[in-house]
Parts: sequence; C-alpha cells; structure tokens
Amino acid sequence: MERYDVGGMSCAACSARVEKAVGKVDGVTSCSVSLLTNSMVVEGSASADEIIGAVEHAGYTAKAQNAATKQNNKIKIEKPNEVKPLVQRFIISLVLLLVLMYFSMGHVMWRFPLPPFFEGNPIAVALVQMILSAAVMIINKRFFVSGFKGLIHRAPNMDTLVSLGSAASFIWSVYELFMMTVTEGEARMSLLHGLYFESAAMILVLITLGKILEAHSKGKTTDALQSLMDLSPKTAVVERDGKEVEVPIEAVNIGDIFILRPGMSVPVDGVVIEGESTLDESMLTGESIPVDKALDAQVYSATINQNGYLKCRATRVGEDTTLSQIIRTVYEASATKAPIARIADKVSGVFVPVVIGIALITFIIWLITGAEFSYALERGISVLVISCPCALGLATPVSIMVGNGVGAKAGILFKNAEALETAGKTQIVALDKTGTITKGAPEVTDLVPADGVTESELLQIAYSIEKLSAHPLAEAVTAYAEERNTAALPCEDFRNLSGHGLSGEIDGETVYAGSPRFIRSKIKFSEDSERKTNALASALAGDGKTPMLFSKGGRLLGVIAAADAVKDDSKTAVRELSELGIRTVLITGDNEKTAAAIANAVGIEKIYASILPSGKSDIINELKHYGKTAMAGDGINDAPALTAADTGIAIGSGSDIAIDSADVVLVGSKLTDLTAAIRLSRQTLRNIHQNLFWAFIYNIIGIPLAAGLWIPIFGIALNPMFGAAAMSLSSFCVVSNALRLNLFDPHKHKKSHKTAVALPAADENTNSKGEPKTMKTVINVEGMMCPMCEKHVKEAIEKNLNVESVTASHEANKVEIISAKPIDYDKAAAAITDAGYTPKGIEE
Repeated sequence: MERYDVGGMSCAACSARVEKAVGKVDGVTSCSVSLLTNSMVVEGSASADEIIGAVEHAGYTAKAQNAATKQNNKIKIEKPNEVKPLVQRFIISLVLLLVLMYFSMGHVMWRFPLPPFFEGNPIAVALVQMILSAAVMIINKRFFVSGFKGLIHRAPNMDTLVSLGSAASFIWSVYELFMMTVTEGEARMSLLHGLYFESAAMILVLITLGKILEAHSKGKTTDALQSLMDLSPKTAVVERDGKEVEVPIEAVNIGDIFILRPGMSVPVDGVVIEGESTLDESMLTGESIPVDKALDAQVYSATINQNGYLKCRATRVGEDTTLSQIIRTVYEASATKAPIARIADKVSGVFVPVVIGIALITFIIWLITGAEFSYALERGISVLVISCPCALGLATPVSIMVGNGVGAKAGILFKNAEALETAGKTQIVALDKTGTITKGAPEVTDLVPADGVTESELLQIAYSIEKLSAHPLAEAVTAYAEERNTAALPCEDFRNLSGHGLSGEIDGETVYAGSPRFIRSKIKFSEDSERKTNALASALAGDGKTPMLFSKGGRLLGVIAAADAVKDDSKTAVRELSELGIRTVLITGDNEKTAAAIANAVGIEKIYASILPSGKSDIINELKHYGKTAMAGDGINDAPALTAADTGIAIGSGSDIAIDSADVVLVGSKLTDLTAAIRLSRQTLRNIHQNLFWAFIYNIIGIPLAAGLWIPIFGIALNPMFGAAAMSLSSFCVVSNALRLNLFDPHKHKKSHKTAVALPAADENTNSKGEPKTMKTVINVEGMMCPMCEKHVKEAIEKNLNVESVTASHEANKVEIISAKPIDYDKAAAAITDAGYTPKGIEE
C-alpha cells in the first residue's frame, strides 16, 4: 500500500475523477482518495510513475507521500497549513470588494457621495467597478485555473461552478459597459444599474471565506492524532559506557538500557529490569488508574513514570513502538472509505456536469418565458454558485477522521473506515473465553482444609511445595500465598511425578500435591473422607474450577481450587451488550462444564464448547446467517474466526497474529472497550447520516430555489451573492457537525431500543454444536476379574441409573458411563457395591 499527496482537488468531483483515473492503471487493485487530507492510497503492482502520470493526465498533481514516511525510525506526519494563504487572499479581496460595493450599491443605489469627477459620469463609475472586480478575480485566480482546467480535462469540479458563475457575471457586465458607451441619458443609467461586477467579485470572496472556515475545521479533525504525536518523547536517558547520557530518541536502539525517573516519559517500548513504580498509561489505553510496574513488566512509549526509579531494556523502537503503530493505524484509516461513502461518491462523480446542465436549462427556460437576458443569466449564475459538491465529499471522511481520533484517545483502534462503520451494525458478538472474558491466568478461588487442619497450615504446606514448580496452577498458589505473607518451609527431595502431581519432604514427612486421582493413588482415604472429597471436587469442577489436593504424612490436608478468573469488567460488558440489543455467544475449546460456568457467571446467552480452532470460523459463518457478527478474541487460535467475522475485534494484550487478523484493536484489553467501540461506531454512523442528509437536502432545496422554481408560486428569488454565501457555509456546517463527535464519550453507557436478533435454536437434548448431548463419567472399580464381572457391574448400573450406555473393563479397573445428565455418584457407588465390587471414585 502506497500513499500519495494529491494537489489541485477542490471537491468530491475531483476525488472521484482521480480515483477513476488511477483505477484504470494496469496493476492497480484498489484506489482510495481522501478529500479531507488531499491524499491517496493505492494498492497493486503499478509503479509510482504510472500512478502519478494518471493523476496528472486527469488534471491534478501527485507525488509519493513523505508525510507518513519513516524518518529516523519514527513516524512523522505533516499537516499542510491551508488557512494562512487563504486568509491573506481573503483580506486583500475583502478590502477591494468593500470599495467596489461603495461604488456599485453605495453610490448607484443609495447615492453615497463620490469625488466630483464621477458625478454625472456613469462610465467612469462602471470602469472603476470593472477594475476592482478584475483585481479580485486575479487575486483569486486559482478558482479559474482549477475550474477551467477541469473543463479542459472533461472533469468539471466545484471551482468550475464558481469560476463559471463569476466569469459569466463579469463578461455580461463588460458587455453592458460597452453598451453604455453607445447610449445616453436614462438608458445609460439603467445599464449602470444592471452591472454584476460586484456579484463576480463577491462570489469569489464569499467562497474564499467558506474555504477558510472549512480548512480551519478540517484542521481540527486531526487534533486527536496530532495530540498523540505530541506525546512522542524527543530524548531518552540511556546507559552508555557505565554512564547515564541523554540522547535523541532516534539514537535509542533495541537492547539499550534506558532510565526512568519520576515524571519522565517512557522513550520507547521496553521491559523493566530494575526498580518498581507506577505508570500513567491513560494516553494509550484511556484508563486513568495508574498501572504498577515491577521486574519483567512491559512499559510503553509516551506513558509517564509517576513515582519510582526504573531501569528498562528497549524492546521496540522507532516506528515499531506501540504509540507509533497507533498513530500509523489512525492516520492510514483516514485515507480509507466507509461503504456508506459510495452513495456520495456516485453522486459527486456526476454532480458538477449535472449542475452545469441545470444552470444552462434554467437560463434558456427563463429566456423562453420572456425574461430579460440579465435576469435569466442571474438565475443560471445562482444555480452555479449555490451548488456544493464539497459538502457531499466531506460528509463521510470528516466524521471518520474525528471518530478515529476519539477512538484512539479511548484506546480503541479502528484499522479502516469500513471497520468503524460496520462495528456499530453488530447484532451478535461471539466471545473467546481465555484472555478475553477471563484474565488468561489461573487464580486461587477456594481454600478448603480437611477436618483438624487450619487454612494457614494448608496454605503453608501448599506454598512450600508449589513454589518449586513452574506449572500455571502452582504459580497461582504461590502468588496467593505470597500476597498473604505466608512463610515457606524447607522442601527437600522435590519431584515432579508423572500422574499430574508433586512430591517432597517437609519436616521429615512426605508431601503430595496434585489431582484427586493422583492423591487417591498415594494415600488411603476413609470412606467418609473419600465421599466428601469426591463430592467437593465434583462441585468445584462443575463451577469451572480445578481442584488440587494436598497431603502430608499420609493424611489429607485439604483442597485448594484455582480457576482462570473472570475479568472485573466482563459481566458489565456482557450486560451492556445485551442492553445495546446485541446477543452474546461464547466459543471456547474448553469443556462444556467450564464453558457453562463462565457463561453463567457473566450472563452469556449461548455457548459453543470443545470447539477446535478450525471450528470457530465455521460457527462464525453460521451466526452470520442470523445477523451481523463480531468476534472478539486474543489468541492465535482465534485468528481464523476474527477474519471470518463481519468485524474482528482483538484484545490488545493478545497475540500479534490475532491483532493482525482483526479490524478493531482494544489497546487496554478491557472488555468494556468492546461496547465502547460499538457505541462510538453507532454515533459516528449517526453523524455521517446527519452530514449526508444536510449535504443532500441543501442541494435539493438550494438548486430549485436558485433556478427560480418558487418564483411563480411564492415569489421567492435568490440573488447570486446569497447563493455564494450559502455555498461557502455548507461545507463549514458539515465539518462543524462532525467535530461534535469530539464531545462524545464512548464509555458512557445508554440503553438502546434496537431489537435483538434470534440465535440458532438449541434443543435441550443436544449440545451447543447441535449434536446429541452426552456426558462421559469414568469410575475406578476394584475387584473385577473377568468378563462376567464386567457384565455384573454393567447390569447393576443400568438397573439403578438412567444412562445411555455402560462399558466395564476388568483389565483397566474402570467403568465408563455415557449419560445425558451428570450421574449420581453415590447411587452408582451403591449399585457397584451391591454387585460385590468396590468403587474407588470418579476419575478426573
């Protein structure tokens, strides 16, 4: 994808012409021209020379853009200053216009005094008007250069309308001036009253005023992006040869050690290697609460170190930093077009020729109806100068630019304009579990000591052995114990045993830690203890938690359960989605029990459990038949589904592949940012609709009014000068309306009255994939010696429990039960015991 600066464009007709010209170049696969930034994005294999040649052949200028290029390894974006030269032209033109108006309207209509030379000398008054009008036209010659160049290239634009209107007024007035030289008396004074020199000049002055207002407002649309750029630090304090030196940001390389003292901005992305502090990351994530940083924590460019001393190693510099990537994403999104813009583009492509045709027809019809030539000309000029293709061309891009800027401030990145539009149309949101709804790392949820054991005793033994393991569950126990300042006991002969467990020697006694099955194989349970432990483990597993048992000296100490904890804002986000009229679905590779527990905890309506990565995209494609579907995820396995969804939403803390596959990135990794993104998209789309309405309605009402359609009915006519004033303000109004988006808070929640779509029906006898719902339970049984034993156990279970099938194996000492619902273990154990065999608990 290559970007180009395009010069000479004045309205949407120009951008449509450039797009059409470049689109015809061999090798160009797509072309998008932004009237807002006077830039063009081209994709394909065509060379820069071919693309620039096509633009120049269409009557415009182009050059490979250096506004967002890599300069010293960082992004630099330049915003052209259009306002200053326009203001200079306007002031000089206005002074001349005021003098012209004094001679034309002041003296001719209201008899304002003039030097004696002009008294009784109408030709001299007319000559002064012509000279002043010509001076204004020369000062504003760019309208004529651009306008007539567009005519020559058969691509008329807004400047064509303005220049035709002004030139027609001037030429007609010059003709009238020559007629004055061959007439006398009252006829000469009558011709003086019919001059339009002031109209020719005032049209240009008013349009220039409109251009100033438009350029000023357009400049404000990039303020959010500029504020992000201003955050970029200019220098960094790094270690060089054992000394701290301040160097330009461009001199920082990957692997350099940089220093952060309180109040300093982080120069580049890095990782903490020494110290502790809190950092203000609100400029990147929109989250005002400072973030604690310690050893191995990530720090990001432009965030602010608040109170501690940190030493960090640079991991990403220049254009690779998080801030630079955000700036680039927002900037490049400004050059893309939303699907809704296609309507305005199609109209803009034929708008100017149609308006010229309407002006010509208006002129002819008034002549045919008997109007004077000057009056018919006035009606035609009014049509030319009131029409505004600029308002149509700016209606969408200004809203997109402002919406993207608001999103960037809130930690929400839309990669293109289409994503910003389609996100708000979402009707179904599919959510991944791990790292999206949950935190992505297990945490201790339950601490249940055995009889005669205290919580502190259980936790101390658990901590003493688990701190030696690198397993995620062990890390959860370790973190939990350290938060409570638990002291670890010396653990000797530590071993990581097969069978999902640990062993070690503490206080001269053997300690085991692991799954219920593992502990059951290492120590002897009493019947009552085994029943209680099995029931507790089954209940914890049903809640989506993983039970870990601990024993010491052959005695059970208790159970500690851990689970991937739900994010603090997940329940709020799901509720807000529901209140926005959006249905929620959970898609996870976890088992049905865990998925159901998480879904119930946060309020998700439907689950798809035990889904392989390839199956996630299939489910998304199925959901798309029911409504516009967004997928939110963070892992590599979510990438196919993110791509398949109408809108892919990546959690910012997720994998690079997931982020690359997504259309929207939530930098702060908060799920409530998802609802904020949808609200912002809807508000932006609403703003675009308002802009398009006013742009269309302005022209629909203004053109007939200027043509004189209402004169026979209501007696309402429009002077060309008022038409020019209306045209000059139309684009300004559209841009100002878009700027109102800066006042919108995407995190402020309001209920929506949108009707939720239906989800795929779920039969109570089928699982989330539409397959017959079944559960497999494996019970360890001792005492089976032969196939006849297997038969006895099978018949006993089938007689006492409602199951679909039973498979017993005397070789494996197991019974596998398939059922539609969870079985009653106590009832199954009693049946097995009655058959003469010994149940040893459910296998995990």
